[in-house]
Amino acid sequence: MPYEMIAIVMFGSMMLMLFTGQRVFGAIGFVGALAGVLLWGTGGVDIPFSSAMKLMKWYPLLTLPMFIFMGYVLSESRIADDLYRMFHVWMGPVRGGLAIGTIGLMVLISAMNGLSVAGMAIGATIALPELLRRGYDKIMVTGVIQAGSSLGILVPPSVVLVLYAMIARQPVGQLWLAGVLPGLMMAMLFIIYIYVRCRLQPSLGPALPEAERDVSWTEKLRLLRAGLLPLVIFAVMMVPFVKGWTSLVESSAVGAMTALLAATLKGRMTRRVFEVSVRQTLAISCMFMWIILAALAFGAIFDGLGAVKAIEDLFTERLGLSPWMILILMQLSFIVMGTFLDDTAMLVIVAPLYVPLVEAMGFDLIWYGVLYTITTQIAYMTPPFGYNLFLMRAMAPPQIGLRDIYRSILPFVLVMTFALSLVMLFPQIALWLPGYIYGH
Repeated sequence: MPYEMIAIVMFGSMMLMLFTGQRVFGAIGFVGALAGVLLWGTGGVDIPFSSAMKLMKWYPLLTLPMFIFMGYVLSESRIADDLYRMFHVWMGPVRGGLAIGTIGLMVLISAMNGLSVAGMAIGATIALPELLRRGYDKIMVTGVIQAGSSLGILVPPSVVLVLYAMIARQPVGQLWLAGVLPGLMMAMLFIIYIYVRCRLQPSLGPALPEAERDVSWTEKLRLLRAGLLPLVIFAVMMVPFVKGWTSLVESSAVGAMTALLAATLKGRMTRRVFEVSVRQTLAISCMFMWIILAALAFGAIFDGLGAVKAIEDLFTERLGLSPWMILILMQLSFIVMGTFLDDTAMLVIVAPLYVPLVEAMGFDLIWYGVLYTITTQIAYMTPPFGYNLFLMRAMAPPQIGLRDIYRSILPFVLVMTFALSLVMLFPQIALWLPGYIYGH
């Protein structure tokens, strides 16, 4: 059987297993290991074993449990409640101010956790009921929660970018820095859209009543100090790393210990909070390690078959497509897959094909990591089966139906597509900050 056909059979078998409901790491790892044994006999067993050793020796992977633990400590200790109260007081007098504050809340939660699910959970349980009670339009605020939560996989410390770094063999620190400006730009575009929309249609996001605006400056400053605590923790963690005083792993340990200390000093580090944080950290860290291991084994088989070279020849020589046309097709494929797969599944499925192809076409892999992440955010919210759509449906109150959720997301998807276009046209939006920091 030709190697190209073997690659197609492997890819098809993996997709079939995923469609039948198998776990991502199980489907990918099983197909990769079985193909290795069938192709190279008992020697093929060395491929998954070699991948496991490579994973165990990857020192930056230690950042993963540290950042996840930091995020869960801050969220379980209700420090996110203080954040929303701060935005409620400071942004309430502005039309659409609470929705704008919710985007700010999501940005800070992203800097605390690095997972979009955490942002969705906090936004749906804390912000959404408050926005509805204040008379905000249910369709608009549903879109705000979904769009804001998607920032978790772009703003550092993004767990998804750690996974991409491992598969693409790129520095995690540079990828995180590359996600800063695009993430903040996207948040600013969301805020501009909300502000303009609420100025044109005040009924969508009314300002707080006069009576609720009467808050003393002493109380405002107190809430500002409490609400900015996660930002202080983020600065304590990232400034030494950017300055070169600590390594990435050391900075992640500083962040985890600072979050633990902050929760303890505020009197919120109970036994339940600590136990939930540790359990969730262990569960998510193990899940990501299994996925990375499976992806490395599957990718090694593909490299051995020469499938990547065959696909490159198909696109560039037989079909005569330009590198930019190929790149756009790759982004569209992410959007299609994102209707039924999450970000990690998409990455480990196509990374063995796309990452070497992107490199062969002369594109920067750090820049492409940001493109992948933004496209994944769009795919999360693309009907009919976007990942975030069903998470929102599970967490939303009964008066918000699936049709409302579908309607809510359209303007935010357009905003995110515009942001993706800007990063594609102007790569320095993503590459300037890592180039500046690492250049100094």
